[in-house]
Amino acid sequence: MKKNDDTNYEKIKVENRKGRYASTTERRRVVWEDVMWPLIMDLDKSYFTLEEYRIKRNEVCKSKNFIPKQISGGFISLLHKGIIKHEEKLYSIHYKLIPYIRNKVDLDYGTALRETHS
Repeated sequence: MKKNDDTNYEKIKVENRKGRYASTTERRRVVWEDVMWPLIMDLDKSYFTLEEYRIKRNEVCKSKNFIPKQISGGFISLLHKGIIKHEEKLYSIHYKLIPYIRNKVDLDYGTALRETHS
């Protein structure tokens, strides 16, 4: 019985704590699927301003009970991955993702990553 209790404790401990890379990927996924792609689909263009991003981010944070600081790392990480580009005062998505806007496709993070790195 003692051994079973220890096993359950370890299982709960592993489920509640994610590694550094899993947390970063989760933040990128949340930012892409809940903020970035809906923003791009709402604007119906491949670029946006920082103010437009912040407005959408704040809406999502209110509805999902996030603090903007919690997901800010996901935005920066998308920049580092090359999915989002920064040009002067505008941000834009990778050029390979533009056809998805035209076709009104619900683009998940995994597909966006594969398209930009192929």
